[in-house]
Amino acid sequence: MRYLALTVTLALAATAHAAPQRPNILLMMVDDLGFADFGCYGSEIETPHIDRLAADGLRFSQFYNTAKCHSSRVSLLSGLYCNQAGSQKLSRATTIAEVLGRAGYFTSMAGKWHLSRQPTDFGFQRYWGHLSGATDFFIGDDTFRLNGKKWDEFHEGFYTTDANVDYSMRFIDEALESGKPFFHYIAFNAPHYPLQAPKEDIEKYLGRYDAGWQVIRAARFAKQKQLGIFPDDMELPPLPKHMPSWDKLSKEERTFESFRMAIFAAMVDRVDQNIGRMIAYLKRKGQFDNTLIILCSDNGACPFERSKRLDIPPWQGKSFYLYDASWATVGNTPLRHYKQTQHEGGISSPLIVHWPGQLRHEGSWVRSPGHLIDIMATCIEVADAEYPTDGKVEPLQGKSLLPLFKGKGRPGHDQLYFQFSSCRALRQGDWKVVSFYGHQWELYNIAEDRCEQNNLAARYPDRVERLSEKWHEMAENTDQLSKKQSAPVKSTPSPNSKNTWHNREIHKEWKMPQF
Repeated sequence: MRYLALTVTLALAATAHAAPQRPNILLMMVDDLGFADFGCYGSEIETPHIDRLAADGLRFSQFYNTAKCHSSRVSLLSGLYCNQAGSQKLSRATTIAEVLGRAGYFTSMAGKWHLSRQPTDFGFQRYWGHLSGATDFFIGDDTFRLNGKKWDEFHEGFYTTDANVDYSMRFIDEALESGKPFFHYIAFNAPHYPLQAPKEDIEKYLGRYDAGWQVIRAARFAKQKQLGIFPDDMELPPLPKHMPSWDKLSKEERTFESFRMAIFAAMVDRVDQNIGRMIAYLKRKGQFDNTLIILCSDNGACPFERSKRLDIPPWQGKSFYLYDASWATVGNTPLRHYKQTQHEGGISSPLIVHWPGQLRHEGSWVRSPGHLIDIMATCIEVADAEYPTDGKVEPLQGKSLLPLFKGKGRPGHDQLYFQFSSCRALRQGDWKVVSFYGHQWELYNIAEDRCEQNNLAARYPDRVERLSEKWHEMAENTDQLSKKQSAPVKSTPSPNSKNTWHNREIHKEWKMPQF
């Protein structure tokens, strides 16, 4: 008995001095969600579960993406700029899943891939989702895969956002059975077009947008001030010139516009419902307190008008609703421009971090800039993993956000570089140069002019030259862009609009569906 007692005592002592269990990591990305589309960033859309994560966690006010779906996924997973990583092929990169898998994590993913090959080729031990850049939320497409094999078990009541979380829970169950900590990535396709949502979720928002985009935008901005994102004396920029006043629309146009914004709101609401399901699941499994949750978006709100098949209601497959630049302006309140552009509305979106007992100043805003390239470095530090240094992949570009989680400063980046197509930007400190689809460089002081309303290029031409030269240097030496992709900008000023952002005749094809 004395021997048994001694053995138990030693075992308990060993347990007491054992290294703490490494945390799980749940990384979630939403698709085409603007800066102001969550409730905790100013929206009227009901996102109580996301808002609770923010209230008990941290929100970033200057977090950057790449303004485009595939390039943001490359940067998120690799810790590199898109072309630096080898773009969709990830040919000069490794992924978070590969790094954490080597460190003993169970790695899994659900949702949109939008890169080359399949997630199971890049370190994910489990995967369910679609390889395509967008899918029909009710009937899917032929790119759905389960662990590398074709999957087509669509059924009545199937909805992609729901299924993402169904499979996420299945994979995490497997992780828990293995005894390993998990790294799980959910890439929601919502609220990317086609705008489709269950009928009951759309009904919830019917009529809520009848007041129009000017009223909704002003209300979001007022809420953002109350939340502390922006100072009380900041003014809401005027509507962009390409955007019509709500009262200039016909009654039919207003009804149509209100309806398609209701669909979008329903999609965001459904994402929140499923994040709520995920949180409840983690709590049931006793994993919530030891899980770092990171929630981000791949780009700002999408302005492109591509609606078709409006005779099919948006709670059925094959429907294809979008909204255009007008509601996208509301989505990015108060920032300028949209997806694809490298102005703030294209590249700045929410980042919410939740990690019980591990964050300083819970519920506060992090004002320091960060970028999707920083997620890899953060996961490596949190997981006590190592990035490969054998020369087979590019050196890690991102820097860990962990000091900011702990309420400390961090050196940050000397500059942040941005490029998609002929849109480009570089931010160095508070100064930012940006080109709209290859037009002449603009210059803004982001600390004083976050909404990019006062172009200072003519006043400070030397600064424009220095920053634009730095962009070209990084384009060539860091991002490894081709000569064509990094050609000099035009000498003409930006038109600040594209014809693909509107189609004022589209509503003539539409009749309100029957509820």
